[in-house]
Amino acid sequence: QVQLVESGGGLVQPGGSLRLSCAASGSIFSIYAMGWYRQAPGKQRELVATITSGGRTNYEDSVKGRFTISRDNAKNTVYLQMNSLKPEDTAVYYCNADIRVGALGGSRDYWGKGTLVTISS
Repeated sequence: QVQLVESGGGLVQPGGSLRLSCAASGSIFSIYAMGWYRQAPGKQRELVATITSGGRTNYEDSVKGRFTISRDNAKNTVYLQMNSLKPEDTAVYYCNADIRVGALGGSRDYWGKGTLVTISS
């Protein structure tokens, strides 16, 4: 059984910062790519940022230069540092990870339950 648990969401004023964390736990053999997605009210879930096991990152255009994704492989944790937040960043943020649970077999995607980020004055 694998679980992803996000934390760090909340209410912040425009221009503020938040740091999201997502810890993976359970019967984990390897974690490959990890990432953050978000879903705003009335919109589809969209990619925010991803990071490979080797540290290669990818960002959605609207967050480039403002958000930074990082990971601690020893802690099976991925982070999202969000700066210069805007009202349009308001969404539920979901953690995603490509995880292999055994020495044999392939990997699959796991999702957290999400953490709400609200940007409002």
